[in-house]
Amino acid sequence: MAAQNGKDLLIKVDMTDAGQFETLAGLRASRISFNAESVDVTSLESQGGWRELLSGAGVRSAAISGAGVFKDAGSDERARQIFFDGETPDFQVIIPDFGVVEGPFQVTAVEYAGVHDGEATYELALASAGALTFTAL
Repeated sequence: MAAQNGKDLLIKVDMTDAGQFETLAGLRASRISFNAESVDVTSLESQGGWRELLSGAGVRSAAISGAGVFKDAGSDERARQIFFDGETPDFQVIIPDFGVVEGPFQVTAVEYAGVHDGEATYELALASAGALTFTAL
């Protein structure tokens, strides 16, 4: 796989709760991480004293973060409203030459910043709130 443009990693939000996804406006940097907790089932009978993990157990989660310039677009407004209403709508993350991750996320943090001689910026943090699907590109 060839190197990918960072701007092609997109975070999209369902604008209408009907599958109409729109890219979050103004993002300059975005990130998704996947996590899986392990369940240790090691016992005195474990071969050679090696740790054993229970396959398929534990909690899986994903986290999304993004930072960019504040544009006051419809997607910015939607993200703010999701936070204040405590909703968990579907988001999509487009990972270039890999696939699309989709599912419910909760906006867990929204931060705004600005300096007197620069642009207003924002940062978002999202946590998975249910089962995610993956579709290969």
